[in-house]
Amino acid sequence: MTYAKRMLESHPRAAAVQVGPLIECIEACLDCTQSCTACADACLGEVELAPLVRCIRTCLDCGDICATTERVLSRQTEFDADVARAVLEACVQACRTCGAECERHAGHHEHCRVCAEACLRCERACTGALSALAASPAD
Repeated sequence: MTYAKRMLESHPRAAAVQVGPLIECIEACLDCTQSCTACADACLGEVELAPLVRCIRTCLDCGDICATTERVLSRQTEFDADVARAVLEACVQACRTCGAECERHAGHHEHCRVCAEACLRCERACTGALSALAASPAD
């Protein structure tokens, strides 16, 4: 059992969104945050830095957005579906952009290949959480 699941199950209020997609999204955001941070750092360590500048930037942006998304979704007290929807949509876009940029470099840099995978997983998990949010009763 993951900490995300344990924390949501121990919360005094019921989750505002279906727990399965919520947990999957929180965990994917955590993984993507770490992958993006590590990929940006690995890019900075490469000999030819100039071709990786955009990759570094998209990784940093994506990591920050994933971290924010995880935090917003982890807060269930007085859950604001509109804010959650906005950060989820931003996270989907950030993951799509970063994943595509990392994929461009995946043939030369393993860290970019791994990061692209994490971005794709997170994009899918955020899309699933958006669907769960849409299926939830209005506040």
